Amino acid sequence: MQSSQSPSRKPLWIKLLILAAVLAIGVTSYLSLSHKKTAPDVVFTNLSGQKVSMQDLRGKVVMVNFWATSCTTCVHEMPQMVETYNKFKDKGLDFVAVAMSYDPPNYVLNYTQTRSLPFTVALDVKGDLARSFGDVKLTPTTFVIDKQGNIIKRYVGEPEFASLHQLLEKALAA
Repeated sequence: MQSSQSPSRKPLWIKLLILAAVLAIGVTSYLSLSHKKTAPDVVFTNLSGQKVSMQDLRGKVVMVNFWATSCTTCVHEMPQMVETYNKFKDKGLDFVAVAMSYDPPNYVLNYTQTRSLPFTVALDVKGDLARSFGDVKLTPTTFVIDKQGNIIKRYVGEPEFASLHQLLEKALAA
């Protein structure tokens, strides 16, 4: 006995189901790629006790770098972070280096002073900042945040500085 449909032809309802699935996947992909994650609305406290909020930094491109004095990669990348900040600060870049909760404050202060770090250095004594940024555990972890307060890039480990600089150029020009 032969079926009324040839084997190569699919019923209309199967075609519609496939089309709906393809559209759903497409829309989901588009939304996940176009959705920007907003940086948490946190307040940083610098080494002299002054407070700076993410709201205060709106309108600037911001790098938030989680680091520790005991992290060899952090110590290695810090001179290039200073160079990056100095290169772009007059174009609207701000930078906050957040010392992890396990980093003794006197070590952070000593490192900051002996290296003359030119940007805001904040202590995350209770780990609240690291938790707010997605529970940062690995150092260094650096976030690049656009002028509207959206996280546009997250680096775990030392960034490739040429591509970081290209990203900053683009974000600062926007």
